[in-house]
Amino acid sequence: MIREVFRRLTTWVTVHPIVSFILFFAVFPFLVPYQSLATQVLIFGLFALGFNLLYGYTGLLSFGHAAYYGLGAYGTGVALAKLKLTSLWVALGLGFGAAMVGGALVGFFCLRRRGIYFAMLTLAFAQMLYFIAFHASDLTGGDDGLRGIPLHPLALPGVSVSLRHPLAFYFFAYVLVVLAVAALKRILDSPFGAVLQAIRENSDRAVACGYDINRIKLLSFVFSASFAGLAGALDALRLTVVPVDSLYYTTSAQVVIMTLLGGAGTFFGPFVGAAAYLVLADRLSIFFEFWPLVIGVIFMAFVLFLPRGIWGTLTGPGVQR
Repeated sequence: MIREVFRRLTTWVTVHPIVSFILFFAVFPFLVPYQSLATQVLIFGLFALGFNLLYGYTGLLSFGHAAYYGLGAYGTGVALAKLKLTSLWVALGLGFGAAMVGGALVGFFCLRRRGIYFAMLTLAFAQMLYFIAFHASDLTGGDDGLRGIPLHPLALPGVSVSLRHPLAFYFFAYVLVVLAVAALKRILDSPFGAVLQAIRENSDRAVACGYDINRIKLLSFVFSASFAGLAGALDALRLTVVPVDSLYYTTSAQVVIMTLLGGAGTFFGPFVGAAAYLVLADRLSIFFEFWPLVIGVIFMAFVLFLPRGIWGTLTGPGVQR
């Protein structure tokens, strides 16, 4: 009986993903220990969503996705702290645009290679950006990070909303993430999304069918970088500081772990993985000094015994994901 109810529930969720996402994350901040953790899950879930588009749906493994997350964060942070802009919308747009342009440029060069060479090139570009941010201290704050980012009230037609309360900021991020998730769903349901998965399964056959896979891969790279950049821009507002580690390879590793924990190539996997990783890290850090070691053991267990991730295992092969 319980198994049948669970099967019906997961089927309904996968058939109505956007409605399910809206309903669950509307109450999510009241289910976790504190509201800022819920915001962090939303933001890193969006970051993992972008990575999953490139890896899970297109079959391209990037080890340098922190580059676009960091570009989004620095683009928004510099706009507010250095350029003294007062519009959050313009600042978010600049961060989003910086990540999109960065993704187009890096993707143009990295996609000239395949396999491990592609992955290592993405890592090299990300580390190059980290090196630049580390030494451009007048602009980025260097090792201390970009500090003093003001969190201006959100300007809406006829009203100004303060985002300083954690719950207010959560629902601000929630609306933007819902829009991003809806955009991803539209991409995946389009013919373009079908071609992405065809490239993942057999790129040679996609070429034989007449598709320009290099152009399609580049578009996937740009879309992926854009989602990651929006996540970075939101995190800059959440923290009111941009640490230089936003561009470091450990940030790229975190998003890989989150995606694999949740289930690569699944629609909800990135958010499930982000929630599992961040909530576990938050709770374990209270009791264990070496909590990353515990996370590492859990991750290895999932890779060995549940390679389809949490959401992929729960839904099973017979359910549309």
